[in-house]
Amino acid sequence: MRTYANIQQLQNALRERRSQGQRIAFVPTMGNLHNGHIDLVRRARQLADVVVVSIFVNPLQFGPREDLDSYPRTLAADKEKLFAEGVQFLFTPEVSDIYPEGMHLHTQVQVPDLSETLCGSSRPGHFNGVTTVVNKLFNIVQPDVAVFGEKDFQQLSIIRKMVRDLCMPVEVEGVATVRDADGLAKSSRNGYLNDQERRLAPLIHETLLSCREAIACGFDNFLQLESHARMQLLQAGFEPDYFAIRDARTLRAVTEETEEIAILAAARLGRTRLIDNVRLSLNPVSDWGMLASP
Repeated sequence: MRTYANIQQLQNALRERRSQGQRIAFVPTMGNLHNGHIDLVRRARQLADVVVVSIFVNPLQFGPREDLDSYPRTLAADKEKLFAEGVQFLFTPEVSDIYPEGMHLHTQVQVPDLSETLCGSSRPGHFNGVTTVVNKLFNIVQPDVAVFGEKDFQQLSIIRKMVRDLCMPVEVEGVATVRDADGLAKSSRNGYLNDQERRLAPLIHETLLSCREAIACGFDNFLQLESHARMQLLQAGFEPDYFAIRDARTLRAVTEETEEIAILAAARLGRTRLIDNVRLSLNPVSDWGMLASP
């Protein structure tokens, strides 16, 4: 595995692989890699000849009171995991490489509407930081396909729209959420949870599943379901940010044209912000009824 911090050196190495007709897959990360990231890498290996992983803690997507300084950085351990998975290229730029004139003077990419709801409401500017850095990383790596996790479903939706809107020649592949045995979605921030919080954390997924089951059984008062779920999380000790039932394609309110529902939640538990989602298809594909996505 070759590691590059320099943009030009990485591009030169990838240009050589591209000239040989090799297909390139890209997995952008902020490091502190867990099994969810490894699943993305393994999917990337299935989709391409060459896998590029980036590790960059992007300050542009952190708010002024968020955990930029304390975000876990475990580069040595991350390298070992990526090497074991057969990754050919690791890109580890510095902030000055990505934002040479400073973040405030850097061109930013904004995806309207999708970026302003759910996590975008409580984290103003967050998704502008995500789309700006992903756009730049796409231009640096020029991958044929990029792989993202479905746990960050809103982020995945925003990146897909950005790629469509800007006619970027990149396929965007989503990979199902990886969970611990008790259902908690894998996240680098799970390490912030103390023992008591860790025992409680799976309730967010259980609440999502209960809501999905109610809809699958025909309960269609979504406002009531959302309110009940928020109250359940609040009473358990969470600080709910949102619990929302949306059209999975648009992330707007469900309509008669909706084909798939996304049920999304974000809540704080102690100092840890947890997000998760489940989905439900409204298109019966057989006599067995509706399809559910984890």
